[in-house]
Amino acid sequence: MIVSEKDRDILARTLWGEARGESLAGQIAVAWTIRNRVFDGKARSWWGEGYSGVCQKPYQFSCWNKSDPNYVFLIGIKQIVFRELAQARIAADQVIDGKVDDPTGGATHYHATTMPKAPAWALKAKQTLKLGRHVFFKDVP
Repeated sequence: MIVSEKDRDILARTLWGEARGESLAGQIAVAWTIRNRVFDGKARSWWGEGYSGVCQKPYQFSCWNKSDPNYVFLIGIKQIVFRELAQARIAADQVIDGKVDDPTGGATHYHATTMPKAPAWALKAKQTLKLGRHVFFKDVP
């Protein structure tokens, strides 16, 4: 699969929006969740196509919702702090280029531990990893 610069940028911005403040390992885990959706058999019909398609498909990653406070940063109206975006770009490139193994065990979903209540889908899914402020899952019904 050929990955464009736009795909790399959108993935890095998604990592910033979803996992800024996490360690590089935490951002890599989030990036792998997205990569697992990109390469899932139902990619074209459900998740979206390619990294940009998966990241920006409505309601998959809340940072791309127009009502989310991160959105204005993701689309460039406000500037992201350079070092924060640089770390997200490193995580994105390492995952896209296959330089790091999947720490999530094939997760396609995650949620933040800061949520007051776990999402309903998490109750029937298999937890694969807890890292930083995120819990990762696969086999989500």
